[in-house]
Amino acid sequence: MRIAIVAGEPSGDLLAAHLIRALRERFPTATFVGIGGPRMQAEGFEAWWPCETLSVMGYVDAIKRLPELLRVRRGLLRRLKACPPDVFIGVDAPDFNLGVETRLRRAGIRTMHYVSPSIWAWRGGRVHKIGRAAEHILCLFPFEPEIYARHGIPASFVGHPLADVFPVESQTVSARETLQIEEDAQVVAILPGSREGEVGRLAATYVETIKQLAEQRPGVQFLVPLITRQTRSLFEQALYLAGAQNLPVRLLFGHAHEAMAAADVVLVASGTATLEAALLKRPMVIAYKVGKLTYRMAKWLTYLPWVGLPNILAREFLVPELIQQDATPEKLSAALIKWLDDKDAREQVVARFEQMHLSLRQNNAEKAADAVAAILGQA
Repeated sequence: MRIAIVAGEPSGDLLAAHLIRALRERFPTATFVGIGGPRMQAEGFEAWWPCETLSVMGYVDAIKRLPELLRVRRGLLRRLKACPPDVFIGVDAPDFNLGVETRLRRAGIRTMHYVSPSIWAWRGGRVHKIGRAAEHILCLFPFEPEIYARHGIPASFVGHPLADVFPVESQTVSARETLQIEEDAQVVAILPGSREGEVGRLAATYVETIKQLAEQRPGVQFLVPLITRQTRSLFEQALYLAGAQNLPVRLLFGHAHEAMAAADVVLVASGTATLEAALLKRPMVIAYKVGKLTYRMAKWLTYLPWVGLPNILAREFLVPELIQQDATPEKLSAALIKWLDDKDAREQVVARFEQMHLSLRQNNAEKAADAVAAILGQA
């Protein structure tokens, strides 16, 4: 059996790796090929291109990278049509994968798409394109299959893998022990993003927020996890330019989950990290900035008033979102202080996050593998 998978971004690499492991238990002799990252390769995946090949940031970056992405797509389709897999699974990366799935399906190859594009948030008309591309959609969130059902498109809620990985119980005590932080300290975790572009846009605002918060709450400690030398360098430069080198800021290489778990409140860029903070039961403030063109286009196409996953899942503003021009140091520090000073509010949001966690905990990899096996006729 031969299964082709294309995953872009680290989150797709993680999802696909869990799926490969579950599928290998059912089909020990199966081979897995396509585009993927180190986690997939650790499960025996043969990567023709690394997942970073598909990583783009915003519309402008996508336009600049278009010729390269088209070359990769042509090469991928050529190889898959020459030696057809039993099924093709596109993991996220919809702008790339849906086109590949459509062409493969026309060629008689079975196709699935893992992670529903955000048709409930923006560009809802894509549902028809998705239906033409994939025979079955694997959804991470419980409200998504009903949307597809209205259009006659088979879809399954398989839960979110992070909900399986993260403990339901609070990890604050153990995280503080790991990071050697006093039990009664007030701690704010600062997560400015994982990409250089994100950190470049947010670092100065986040550093100024730290300065203002430190002036108003002198005892607060700040944890800033950064995953690469480049992003660390950008944040260190922002600290230097702001004259903030002497503030109680602790830069970490990685350890984002420990930093969030140890914190009383988290300042976080939009994206998967907001869901991680919710699964760690941490109150948060979401702040994000993108390029002006990207923001104008996204605002024009967006249906929902929320950008953070915890708020989207709750269908309300459980936590503050300060986006683009609203993401000022004054507003951010005020929102963080509000969480620090309101214990009742913190306890209430923690209870909501616990409910959210349980709803997403579905043994994700096994459910996804069940759906793939059904498509293969071997459920």
